[in-house]
Amino acid sequence: MRVTPVAPEEATGALHALYEGELAAKGYIPNYTRLFSLRPEVYRAWRQLVSALNGTMELRRYELATLAAAEALRCRYCVAAHGAILESKFFDRSQLEAIVRDFRTAGLDPLDVAIMAFAQKIALHAYEVTDADVDELRAHGLSDGEILDVALAASARSFFSKTLDAMGCEPDEALAGTANLLDLVERSKTQAKGR
Repeated sequence: MRVTPVAPEEATGALHALYEGELAAKGYIPNYTRLFSLRPEVYRAWRQLVSALNGTMELRRYELATLAAAEALRCRYCVAAHGAILESKFFDRSQLEAIVRDFRTAGLDPLDVAIMAFAQKIALHAYEVTDADVDELRAHGLSDGEILDVALAASARSFFSKTLDAMGCEPDEALAGTANLLDLVERSKTQAKGR
């Protein structure tokens, strides 16, 4: 990490409680929590935002949109973390790897593909989003609120992924099984160029 977080043994008050909560829930203190130990109020606000998003968006859709945005931003930590959730709850490993390599050809239903494409576009080029992009999601049956949910998930991921990457926050050991997912994207691109 490019900054020095507050060590668990030095944490007091609300930060101590945050660290203890992470230990109780996960069995370890994630590196992103350690990073935000320097600004725990921002971390609390982040958790509230994620909770609000999850309150209106089904988990699978949130995770696919988040994975797409994290992959577009090349955030190893976020791809690993959200890939792990998708693998544990929705897809087997081969399906997950296919999605990460190219969600457009991974056998997802057209709505999932449209959601992921929209999330990627927002993460990379939000200024290029058009009425046609929104209309495509409507054509797949999403309401305006659901379309906004996807935009919010992708935009929120941009904040978190860019913060982690800028500060050199690496995936935790607990994510070792999915930490290499972003490498699949790079290998696929290299192979495609070689053809």
